[in-house]
Amino acid sequence: MTSQAHAPTATMPVRNADALERAHAAKIARVIAQLRAHPRGHPVSLRKRAVRHQVPKRDDKSRTDAKIDLSDLDAVLAIDRDAMTCTAEPGVTFEALVAATLPLGLAPVVVPELSTITVGGAVAGCSIESMSFVYGGFHDSCFEYEVITSDGRVLTCTPTNEHRFVFQMIHGSFGTLGILSKLGFRLVPAKPYVHVTYERYGTIAEYKNAIMRRFVARDVDFMDGVIHSPSLYVLSLGRFVDRAPYTNRYDWTKVYYESTAERAEDYLRTRDYFFRYDNGVTNPNVKSRVGRFFFGKVLHSTRLLRLAEKLHPILSADRPTVTVDLFVPFSRVEAFLAWYREAIGHFPLLVVPYRLAHRYEWVAPKVFEGIDDELYVDLAIYGMKQPAGRNVYKEIEDALPRFDAIKTLISHNYYDAATFWSIFNEPAHRAAKAIVDPNDVFRDLYAKTCRAARGLD
Repeated sequence: MTSQAHAPTATMPVRNADALERAHAAKIARVIAQLRAHPRGHPVSLRKRAVRHQVPKRDDKSRTDAKIDLSDLDAVLAIDRDAMTCTAEPGVTFEALVAATLPLGLAPVVVPELSTITVGGAVAGCSIESMSFVYGGFHDSCFEYEVITSDGRVLTCTPTNEHRFVFQMIHGSFGTLGILSKLGFRLVPAKPYVHVTYERYGTIAEYKNAIMRRFVARDVDFMDGVIHSPSLYVLSLGRFVDRAPYTNRYDWTKVYYESTAERAEDYLRTRDYFFRYDNGVTNPNVKSRVGRFFFGKVLHSTRLLRLAEKLHPILSADRPTVTVDLFVPFSRVEAFLAWYREAIGHFPLLVVPYRLAHRYEWVAPKVFEGIDDELYVDLAIYGMKQPAGRNVYKEIEDALPRFDAIKTLISHNYYDAATFWSIFNEPAHRAAKAIVDPNDVFRDLYAKTCRAARGLD
């Protein structure tokens, strides 16, 4: 977790702000020196203090790459309470960020489900969560990025300045377009508690109607859900509140997704609501209640990810567990789920409605052709064991274009180059590369996520 010594207060003295900025400048100088000392022709990866929140892969070449050390880029630099904005370095975890903002009555616009995801990782890896039906992804709350190019230049990128193209392309870049070294992003008013109610539906048509009603009305602060089975669709609706008659936590013996099928309502402290999935989303890290009693407090997602990285040689390369997010246009969800039930049939699925705030430049334009949907749905599979003789990842990749849908790249990817670049915008990626990484120090998006991640050159 990021040191709380970095967290500002509402009345942070100017000299402290100046000291933080001077320290930031010294960190940038150290990163530039590392980049300039690195020999050309050899790829690098980034070393952060926080755990990597990607699906661990047995043969990922990033483990043996030379490293650019960013481990000290983890400070909250400023919070403007009146403007409701924050400036932070990329290694700040959402756990630390929430600890800094909630005492001021503020929260990030999007708080990913795992506490040690970093703000830089949320941009590069396309994080969304239960406020995304209003605000889009975390990137959509950002108004400025500082980016260090592979040849040591520092660019200030905003949606409107001369580097606006780089600003948009940093989203979804997975560390392939320079080094994101500082972010400015918006905050929203927050209250101490969240009151959650659970609505249950028996068909996908009823479920979609309920989602659309809330999307249009905007009468709740949070919306996500769980498809427990083809006949049980739960919509979780949350509102900030000042008081709570009781509070629940889901960081020990209780599992949040299970409670959505059992409870009518719930109250959580806001911090506990944000990280209610930290001990497993629909795949609890410890399966039995007895096991969770003894180990639930220690076997959280961060610890298991670190353990998986250390024990990566024993991970399966042929039949890796399926953990993946699928982004489906709202108008295609019913058709997609009909295919999914027959072809895959794994439940439960996490559901996150997601407003497409911007037709992202890193997605190939043809993906959006004929699609007028402002609302998408993230359908997330967690922890599916693959049947023998099948590659479920590849089956999903092959099916998604039929529904104008795409998947995230944090997990296992089996695309050939032509198919990959028909989905992700190769001309735009190459143009951004020419600006921020002309010597391909950070690999390109296909090489990093589809080749090197599988141990291929």
